[in-house]
Amino acid sequence: MAINLSLLLSVLLLSLSLSVVFAADPSTLLDFCVTAPISQGSPVCKDPKHVDANDFFFSGLHTAGNTTNPAGSKVTPVFASQLPGLNTLGISLARIDIAPWGVNPPHSHPRATEILTVLEGTLEVGFITSNPENRHFTKVLQKGDVFVFPIGLIHYQRNIGYGNVVAIAALSSQNPGAITIGNAVFGATPEISNEVLVKAFQMDRTVINYLQSKF
Repeated sequence: MAINLSLLLSVLLLSLSLSVVFAADPSTLLDFCVTAPISQGSPVCKDPKHVDANDFFFSGLHTAGNTTNPAGSKVTPVFASQLPGLNTLGISLARIDIAPWGVNPPHSHPRATEILTVLEGTLEVGFITSNPENRHFTKVLQKGDVFVFPIGLIHYQRNIGYGNVVAIAALSSQNPGAITIGNAVFGATPEISNEVLVKAFQMDRTVINYLQSKF
């Protein structure tokens, strides 16, 4: 049977365009879709007649996050759950505070690329590419510097200065998600089998038990 080359090419291009469309947050055919309160059957849209300016407003990023924790960092998110007017708009942001020599531990955002701007301090950042290369890209940022972390890749930030770091991260999803690697692997509920982790990390069982106890 003869194959219509132009038809095949058209189908291929259509499938590629659809994959690009579906890779992003869903768009809306409305001006906005403010998330309704749970009592009104969230996540349906709030009645536009009841929407006001406060639905598009968030206050609090001027307040420093509490970094008195083992990691020495605090992320203050402004996602659709904090700012209902973000619903369906495909963007969000967060404030990141890191104490001297603290870290925002290795993590990934399964649904978003992140672009970070340093407002104060000296920040080491890095991300790792996917298998098999696992290339490590790292850079030291100063006030006013910008760095981007591609969608889904493991990345981190570390304060290498003697003052506090303040940064703002913008993300290409209203709900980017966050998978912190240590928590996910060693703090899963229920736990990942010791046999799996011993094989995966080539570590003694007592080390695996210790790591699980820490998370």
